Amino acid sequence: MINYSVCLIGNPQDEMAPEKAYAKAQISEVMTFSKFVRHIADHNGVYSRGTVQGVISDMCECLVEMLLEGKKVQLGELGDFWISLSSTGAENLKAFTAANIKGINVVFTPGTDFDGLLKKAKFNPVSSRTAQAATLKAEKEGLSTVDLEAAKA
Repeated sequence: MINYSVCLIGNPQDEMAPEKAYAKAQISEVMTFSKFVRHIADHNGVYSRGTVQGVISDMCECLVEMLLEGKKVQLGELGDFWISLSSTGAENLKAFTAANIKGINVVFTPGTDFDGLLKKAKFNPVSSRTAQAATLKAEKEGLSTVDLEAAKA
């Protein structure tokens, strides 16, 4: 189940345009690497947690190595990984050097295991994080109402 809240967002290019409502996914839990490894091991049954952890750790190390060699890595149903660069502009091609490169971004394109996520997903509307925090604060203070406008300010 995917929890979501709805928020109003304006158009930064047009301050006169009305705000529109958009969905924002709410993370229900942060799954640590250790928990994820345990989950995989429990599903598979054949491999121990240590083996699963080792394979994933080695895969990450090798993935970084291949990306730094400029390769696109295709991991089948998982998807593809490659890098893109962030850089500052130079006056012309001759003036551009590696010093203009300011960052490396890892790009991920999901593979076939991620096809049809929208059809498979179930959605559950929840309050925004701000509203949740304000409600909790009010409950702790023994209040029976919550001023959401004040909480947003």
